[in-house]
Amino acid sequence: MTDLAGRDGPRDECGVFGVFAPDAEHEVSKLAYYALYALQHRGQESAGIAAADLGGHMMTRRELGLVSQVFSEHDLRTLAGDLAVGHVRYSTTGANAWENSQPVHRSDRFELALAHNGNLINAVALHGELRERGIAFRSTSDSEIIAALLATHGADSIVDAVAAVMPQLEGAYSTVVTTNDHVLAFRDPAGLRPLVLGVLPAVGDGPERYCVASESCAFDIIGARLVRDVRPGELVAISSQGIETRQVVTGAREAFCLFEYIYFARPDSRMNGDVLQAARGRMGEILARESPTPGADLVIPVPDSGTPAARGFARASGLPQDDGLIKNRYVGRTFIQPGHELRRHGLRMKFNPLPEIVGGKRIVVVDDSIVRGNTTRQIVAMLRDAGALGIHMRISAPPIKHPCHYGIDMSTREEMVAHGRTVEEVAAELGCDSLAYLSLEGVYEAVRGERGRHCDACFTGDYPLANSAGAQHKDAFEHALPLVRA
Repeated sequence: MTDLAGRDGPRDECGVFGVFAPDAEHEVSKLAYYALYALQHRGQESAGIAAADLGGHMMTRRELGLVSQVFSEHDLRTLAGDLAVGHVRYSTTGANAWENSQPVHRSDRFELALAHNGNLINAVALHGELRERGIAFRSTSDSEIIAALLATHGADSIVDAVAAVMPQLEGAYSTVVTTNDHVLAFRDPAGLRPLVLGVLPAVGDGPERYCVASESCAFDIIGARLVRDVRPGELVAISSQGIETRQVVTGAREAFCLFEYIYFARPDSRMNGDVLQAARGRMGEILARESPTPGADLVIPVPDSGTPAARGFARASGLPQDDGLIKNRYVGRTFIQPGHELRRHGLRMKFNPLPEIVGGKRIVVVDDSIVRGNTTRQIVAMLRDAGALGIHMRISAPPIKHPCHYGIDMSTREEMVAHGRTVEEVAAELGCDSLAYLSLEGVYEAVRGERGRHCDACFTGDYPLANSAGAQHKDAFEHALPLVRA
């Protein structure tokens, strides 16, 4: 398979959603569907929803594909219930296969469905312990390890089981679980991946109904209100008795992913009390201040991820901005290899430059990140062919030089264009006239955050969790264990 339209930067991770709404006319699956639709940017490989009647049966549907491809109106009717969890996936542990799609549904001592965003760095050890207990697995995803630990636990309640299991997990886990009487949300003590709590309007004189999601944009689409973040190390349990919270793990250094602000989260989501569209605009303004481009005529973004920063750069520099690159937003994966003639002319599946906009101009091209550099190199070449007189790349993040072990699929160090190269050498490799990155200090200024409460390991190599060096690429867990299916 050839992913000709694949993004050159870090790949998205996963999105999770959960809702407890017994008075929603059994349409929780539709709430989950639209929430996952809003979270589609976090994963495009598979999607799934599990729904349960209060005190009754649970059903799960999960398939490879986009949310709109996986679910029909009939599917959602068969998933009628009072509680639901949903998941969109980009594989960060385990291959892109149906068995690794989520939610994970297990019926052991407890019946539950689980949706997980993150990576466990002690997955192999936990898997070995469970196998020694005779517990079988159907997948090679670390998410099923969490599900198995919970479903087989000897605690009196699922809430107590989650509280007992959380301290055993090492790594990133923003997780939502449903049984037939609870929706539970819990987050790793470093708070590496996002997880937020929301509330749906009450129906008549009924109680407020709660939901949880990876990002607040999932609440906007279903008319829910953002309440707050699920705190690092916290367990939130929602049931007919209301909402219960426990601070299960304390004392850890917070390490929220800095790249969520820069790229991963949707620009209309709120993080750290700020809408990300505004924070990304500030990144562009600071980038213009740090790396001005005298003599430039025009600012253009690499759409769509570079657009907010490009606007900020244009505002701060006083340069005009226009759309010099047009993006095909309907491109997915293709299995068809281009022939020699198509390769010779340059297969422009994702971006097409406009000679009438960029021709004869010295342009500033703003993007959010560069990893391998393949796409950026192609963009520079296309803009040259379109008549640009000068191309000055400006990146609203520092150079990415280190892989992520906490739920983002990045290249190895050796594949990263900035690894072992100076900025000038990277510019020469990409073919642009100049290249400048936003400083790490500039990112923290833009997001109004403190470095001591974030993870910036992809830029600095400073991993906040112990034993991170033992976590390798996304398939390492899969290759390290003998799979015995249930």
